[in-house]
Amino acid sequence: MKPIITEEAQQQINKYANTTVYIHLETTNGAYATHNNADFFSASAYIRNAKVHIEHGKILGEGPYRVGLKIDIGWVYAEGLTHVEADQEGRLLFAGHGAEGKLAVALQISQTPFE
Repeated sequence: MKPIITEEAQQQINKYANTTVYIHLETTNGAYATHNNADFFSASAYIRNAKVHIEHGKILGEGPYRVGLKIDIGWVYAEGLTHVEADQEGRLLFAGHGAEGKLAVALQISQTPFE
């Protein structure tokens, strides 16, 4: 993965406009941190292989970035994104890494289900 360049990332997002795709979206603030500190409040969200129709999408921010995908019935939104990769399987993979390099958020778009 490489650091996000907004113009390049927007071009990649635009490729999914008016298409039906599978979304993987996950966030965590350190779900396993409670093992080390019982007072740490842990929160996360996870959805995999949500089949949605993207009308259009947009990347915004100065970094970390946010990506919003307009879908038929609302929006899919991820914030805190720092890196992106368009992989060999045609998937668009976004990740957000914190100051320590740990994954905090992932947004992935694919024309085929994730395994």
